[in-house]
Amino acid sequence: MHSRLSQLCEQPQHVAVICGGAVSGSEAAAACVERGMTAVVIEQNARPYGKIEDGLPRWHDKLRAQEYERIDANLRKPGVLYVPSTKVGVDLSFERVLKGWSPSVVLLANGAWRDRPLPIASDIDLERAGLVYQNPFVYWFNHYEERDYNGPTYSISDNAIVVGGGLASIDVAKIINIELCRRALRERGIEVSVVEMEHKGIRDTLGEHDLSPEALGFSGCTIYYRRRVRDMPLASAKPNATPEQIAKVEGVREKMVAILREKFSVRVQDCAMPVGAIVEDGKLVGLRFRRTAHQDGKAVEIEGSDFDARAELIVSSIGSVPERVDGVPTKGELYDYASWDTGALRNLGGVFGLGNVLTGKGNIKDSRINAREISDVVLRDYIGLNDVRGASDPLREAHDEAKAAAARVAESAIRRAKVTVEKLENIGRAIAARWEAAGYDGDYPRWIDRNKP
Repeated sequence: MHSRLSQLCEQPQHVAVICGGAVSGSEAAAACVERGMTAVVIEQNARPYGKIEDGLPRWHDKLRAQEYERIDANLRKPGVLYVPSTKVGVDLSFERVLKGWSPSVVLLANGAWRDRPLPIASDIDLERAGLVYQNPFVYWFNHYEERDYNGPTYSISDNAIVVGGGLASIDVAKIINIELCRRALRERGIEVSVVEMEHKGIRDTLGEHDLSPEALGFSGCTIYYRRRVRDMPLASAKPNATPEQIAKVEGVREKMVAILREKFSVRVQDCAMPVGAIVEDGKLVGLRFRRTAHQDGKAVEIEGSDFDARAELIVSSIGSVPERVDGVPTKGELYDYASWDTGALRNLGGVFGLGNVLTGKGNIKDSRINAREISDVVLRDYIGLNDVRGASDPLREAHDEAKAAAARVAESAIRRAKVTVEKLENIGRAIAARWEAAGYDGDYPRWIDRNKP
């Protein structure tokens, strides 16, 4: 057995098993080892960066590099045992981890990777008919130009439909329009990088070459959102916000959409709820929408207001939820929690959810960041309004909150009995097998150096 694993088995100790190694998982690992525990971080991918790498569009290059450094610093700490290319529920059963290993605590920090299904009835599988979901679409965009990419492929077309209204749908819409304009420029012998176009915006980039969207015959995609623009979940008010504070946040949302329209030629159709699919010869060619009205804080459908929108590309971006794992109880689309405050799972003692797997968020923004902070950040980083001043670091706050939550759990775990040597040997053998399967030798810095994004 590897020397690090042999040391694990020398005497009883507290062990935290953490599923997922990105923001929440890496902070949980750091919090646990700082309290004298061993942290076993089980990561489904070779690299631990999660949505930082595969959920953020690739123009977030500086933010991504910053996050890689933060995560790496946590996972390099003594006492962290990184287990790459291992998916709990597939490569390693949850029951084996929970009962065969009997760790002090299990922290589920495996994020929200499953797209929330588009809620329209259909006699056929809409995904097979051509409906595209946000998570694989962004993954494709981030990786399709890599030489060894062998994942799904998508054909970008003008006048595409994006169903959604949050930050992720803005990312999807920008991807579509940026890709369309880069293609049009390439046909004219002009090469523009994704980062450059996202920073300058489509209209200004084209203007540098005496072109315009109109001259290219470019219309751009449309985001369809079921409520009003001012209701879009792009910025959040503090709990117990005053009417004036809420109005300010609504104004920020409207400003964001105005910039999105002007800078990236994205159309936004609010008060439009998808209610049906338009399928011809087994292919999805459009969606039927119904107009809504705002009544008592709700979107109320207006009967007789249906209209059709047709497109070659239709992307659903209405949110992400955790993947199901055999042995982890669920309630609806989320895991079944006995306490939403602590993340404790129902009827699973010593198992807690942390981060996006608990909140059901598919993005890396902490849902409780206050209105001023998130307003500045989304205007700067998601819309590209680069002259915003005073923007805070939302991911720093996400790291801090994840670490604080993990620390509370760790403090509770170390009051429990230590893991026996027999169980530690089970853990060590299982880790050794997974290391061998992944080709990992236990040296995290060297592994990351060999497997750089």
